[in-house]
Amino acid sequence: MAPRPGTPMAAGRMGGHTSMVNAAPEWPSLTQRPLRRALVLLVAAMAVIGVLEIASAVTSEAGGQRWMGVAYVAASLVYVAAGVLAWARRPSNRFGSLIVFGGFMMLVGRLDAFGIPLLSAVSVMLATLPLAVLVHVLHAFPSGRLPSRASRLTVLAVYMVSLVLQAPLYLFTADHAPVEMLVVADRPDLAELGHLVQSGVGAAVMVSTTYILASRLRRAEPRRRLILAPLYGYGIVAVLFIPVSANLLPSSFSPDWVFWAQLVAVTGAPVAFTIALLFGGFARTGGIEELGAWLSTAEGSRSSLRTALARVLGDDSAQLFFWASARQAYVNADGDLVDLAADDQRGLVEIALAGERVGAINYDITLNSDPAPVRAAGRVIAIVVDRERVAAELRASRQAVRRSRARIVEAGDIERRRIARDLHDGLQMRLVLLAMQAQQVAAYPDISPDAHDAAIALRVGIDSAAAELRDLVHAVLPAALIERGLCAATEDLVDRLPIRTELEMTIADHSLPPVVESTAYFVVAEALTNALKHAQATALTVCLDRIGDHLRIQVTDDGVGGAHNEGGTRLRGLADRVDTLGGRLDVHSPRGHGTRITAELPCVS
Repeated sequence: MAPRPGTPMAAGRMGGHTSMVNAAPEWPSLTQRPLRRALVLLVAAMAVIGVLEIASAVTSEAGGQRWMGVAYVAASLVYVAAGVLAWARRPSNRFGSLIVFGGFMMLVGRLDAFGIPLLSAVSVMLATLPLAVLVHVLHAFPSGRLPSRASRLTVLAVYMVSLVLQAPLYLFTADHAPVEMLVVADRPDLAELGHLVQSGVGAAVMVSTTYILASRLRRAEPRRRLILAPLYGYGIVAVLFIPVSANLLPSSFSPDWVFWAQLVAVTGAPVAFTIALLFGGFARTGGIEELGAWLSTAEGSRSSLRTALARVLGDDSAQLFFWASARQAYVNADGDLVDLAADDQRGLVEIALAGERVGAINYDITLNSDPAPVRAAGRVIAIVVDRERVAAELRASRQAVRRSRARIVEAGDIERRRIARDLHDGLQMRLVLLAMQAQQVAAYPDISPDAHDAAIALRVGIDSAAAELRDLVHAVLPAALIERGLCAATEDLVDRLPIRTELEMTIADHSLPPVVESTAYFVVAEALTNALKHAQATALTVCLDRIGDHLRIQVTDDGVGGAHNEGGTRLRGLADRVDTLGGRLDVHSPRGHGTRITAELPCVS
């Protein structure tokens, strides 16, 4: 479409090129990766074409026309730069790729500079397409999508004006050497009629565009209206200036002057729209439409939803809260209550669905001084937030049950320790004293044989009862665990084993909460018991490691395998106890290859 240097761009005329025409149907949705690849290839192709066209202009044109050719290519590259910048800042917004496409069409319009008939034919056929892209840009700002049926029809019409109604001008004009291959008949009357039809439909398209954009202005918020009005006005004037300047300006105006004026008008449009998109408060508006499109195709998980929201708002600190109706308070995604203490730097926008509060967006007001985009984003994600709210309530309920179970386990553990101490320090000590007294009675010099035998029998009975009591105390909670901690108790366990056992520990005694120590001890004890009774093991390895805020217990044997959590009441109960504390128990036991029992327990008190 590029004009021959030195010739004004005439709307719809063969010797001049560039008439507006609007968009065809919306481009198909592209994921970011294919779009990135397509844009990279397109920009690379444009760079090559641009360099060749500049070289052609410099070597084949003379004087002012040489610089006109260079300037036209430079204007095309301005489109490319503006489009790439807009795309880089908002990859899922089609606006940037649309501007790049417009720049590419401008370069295609300059292909006649090479003097190759086929390229000249392509140049003439697509001469007015850049103006169609510019009208498309007007309708698609700021999201890159055509928001209404009226816009889609208008843009489709403008592309028809640019591509279909342009045809009579080169099919029925025989005096244009660069496109002789396109001429089917020398019918100037049909060419003139085609030009009139093209001009009339083009004018109707611009009237429709003006009406649609004026309607958008009326609906826009006052602050945005201040930015939209001059943008829309400039875009419409820039598009209309091409045919007006080419056909209606007095002949006293220099063709060179008209060319430069047209070039400045067309080149300024993508720059102005890109600046407004990125810095005029519309990036987030377009982003909100992108967010809606993303929600319609993606699984909005709690993490990806928050990330998408933060990206749209341009605020990495943005948070999503969910309304817990049963607790009459906001909770986070894990179901924990959140503190909404007053903060001058944070704003809160509530999200409602069907009149019911479902959540809120907490955001940085220095980044979003106007809450309108935040409210708009809230309306878009309301349904997903309601779904996540229900999930958050379930998580909160599950965590409440877990905390309740943990309190029960901890209370039971405390009671075990109390009973074990009472038995050890009370009843067991009394039995020891009674055994000593029975021994003293048996040692009296004047005691009768029958009394001596009775005292000895009493001493043996007391010792037997004390031994049973020690076993009971050990079963309730080993004294070594109470008095010396997990490491010492584990060493005692390992020392009593009849098979070779390796013990590795990277923890210190009494460095863990008591309930964690006792649970870890029971895991080790049960794993060792399982290895001795069922696994037919000949060697064992016990490892206790603290990794960050977790304690990892691992017991490995070389036995027959075949064990699993569901296989026995004791392992199943152990798994429940570990789960109650927020940990996990894993049993890996392939038949014939031994058993590895691994437990991880949070060890933050």
